[in-house]
Amino acid sequence: MELQHLPEVRICFVGDSFVNGTGDPECLGWTGRICANANKKGYDITYYNLGIRRDTSTDIAKRWLQEVSLRLPKEYDGRVIFSFGLNDTTLENSKTRVDLADSIKNTREILSEAQKLYPVLMVGFAPYTEQENSQRRQRNADLSKQHAWICNELNVPYLDVFPILEKSNIWINEAKANDGVHPQASGYAEFAQIVENWDAWLNWFPLIQSRIQS
Repeated sequence: MELQHLPEVRICFVGDSFVNGTGDPECLGWTGRICANANKKGYDITYYNLGIRRDTSTDIAKRWLQEVSLRLPKEYDGRVIFSFGLNDTTLENSKTRVDLADSIKNTREILSEAQKLYPVLMVGFAPYTEQENSQRRQRNADLSKQHAWICNELNVPYLDVFPILEKSNIWINEAKANDGVHPQASGYAEFAQIVENWDAWLNWFPLIQSRIQS
């Protein structure tokens, strides 16, 4: 039986290369996959990928509002998912690209402003592989913890994918075989599945959950 189409939903995904889906030969990444699967279940989703490679939280703070507001007119059901942070912790010239205090400030300001305008979710950043070391991992863990605290404070649902994906053989092996950072199709499919099983995503699209269970 043909599924009845539900009202149109427009979603902007704002972030870095992992949002962009860099490395995926199918050009879907995790963001395209979760929207494609939702559409197959009857939703009418207009999908905007606003991922830019190497973007930090400072870069995103400068651009997100203009880019999102152009794509989410008030007369539509517009929503935003943010995912960023890994580029903040990258060392350049012996210091991180963005200080931890500035990362925290940027994230709080972005989410505070966004949630006044749209339903908002935040997905944590994915791990690097060969470029990872104990100090970098600690910086990532510290920032991820701060993201969780900020989201809890603002009542923005937060999904920490880092500890899940760093234990994923699919994610790690594909990234190592690719460029040492980004996986290919199967890695992004695994990322997508984590998001699709997240309560906050299911609450955005409750009929997806009921149809899966039926």
